[in-house]
Amino acid sequence: MPGSRIPTIALPSGAHMPTYGIGTWRMGEDIRHRADEVAALRHGLARGVALIDTAEMYGDGEAEHIVAEAVGPRRANVFIVSKVLPQNSSKRGTIAACERSLKRLRTDHIDLYLLHWRRSPPLSETVAAFAELKAAGKILNWGVSNFDTDEMRDLSTVDGAIACATNQVLYNLSRRGIEYDLMPFCRARNIPIMAYSPIEQGRLLTHPGLREVAKRHGVTAAQVALAWLLRQDSIVTIPKATTLKHIDDNLAALSLRLTPEDLATLDRHFPPPTRAKPLDML
Repeated sequence: MPGSRIPTIALPSGAHMPTYGIGTWRMGEDIRHRADEVAALRHGLARGVALIDTAEMYGDGEAEHIVAEAVGPRRANVFIVSKVLPQNSSKRGTIAACERSLKRLRTDHIDLYLLHWRRSPPLSETVAAFAELKAAGKILNWGVSNFDTDEMRDLSTVDGAIACATNQVLYNLSRRGIEYDLMPFCRARNIPIMAYSPIEQGRLLTHPGLREVAKRHGVTAAQVALAWLLRQDSIVTIPKATTLKHIDDNLAALSLRLTPEDLATLDRHFPPPTRAKPLDML
């Protein structure tokens, strides 16, 4: 079960997904960091984090190996998210990619399996593969990643699309474009947003607006950026952390409550969108 301090979101299947987890993008790319990456994930799990996000792309599959090593006997208590690359997303390719991920993750199921981004294979093939994998118990839920509003509309016309459990996109204080149209579209259909790069890969940490709010509370700019996301309904955030201290610092954001004054300050420095714009990606 998820850690008691971390709320959950109900998915169409009835499963509950924690609203806070740990991302693994860029893990597995340097063998010298492997032990630290495993240790950080294990520390997060020990502290009550119950969601880990990974993908076949990360470290060419090595991140999934790292997740497996970190999770070990805790598997029943961990919600694992992984992703299929678009070039593998034909019906046959998706099923084969999932089998490879299951092997690397050393598990018999993936809790949430996503199409990493859209490319040429028809969405109908990918969704059909997801349905087959779900019927076989190899995935429990499926969703998409990096889909803009038009792509979500296209998806909604595919048979079985009602089972889409999330859209994982770039969303943070400096990337608020989805608030104009994509977020309302998803919320109207009860599709949670998973926010990756919540502190813009560290680039937000020196921003004066964040530092102003952080100073009021005696916390870090990263904690403010995470708390801003965590306060919102139907948002899941997955910051990456590769040290024990980083894990602990991020977790402290769960208890930070931003005031109306804080939110006004952040809106002044990071204005919400006033028109539609292309989806941001990293």
